[in-house]
Amino acid sequence: MAAEEYVGAIVFEVNSEEYEITQLTEDVKGDKKIVKTMNRKRRATGYVKIIPEITLKVTVPIPAKGEPDWLALKDGKITIEPVDGGDRVTYQDCFVLDMSAKYEVDKEASRDLTVGALNRIVEK
Repeated sequence: MAAEEYVGAIVFEVNSEEYEITQLTEDVKGDKKIVKTMNRKRRATGYVKIIPEITLKVTVPIPAKGEPDWLALKDGKITIEPVDGGDRVTYQDCFVLDMSAKYEVDKEASRDLTVGALNRIVEK
């Protein structure tokens, strides 16, 4: 059996400008929701279509000078591209929901961003 190749490092780009990141978590809630009903079988019997929710959690190191105004991000476009090739994922109409900072001993100061997006496109 041959070894599989997987996606490694990515490039994080916001409105055509690259930013350094240390972590990115994508959370996409699907377009269906379980409908729970009371019945003898005590189980759900179906689903209803809903609007999908797209959220990114991004950790960026805090630069000594020139940090972007993350809270001002609106109508942004975020592109995630594997360094070694592969499918690009673009998020459209992005905006920052939450922002927090982390300071730890023996680590760089970092900022956690929760970013909402209205659309997700996979570019092959």
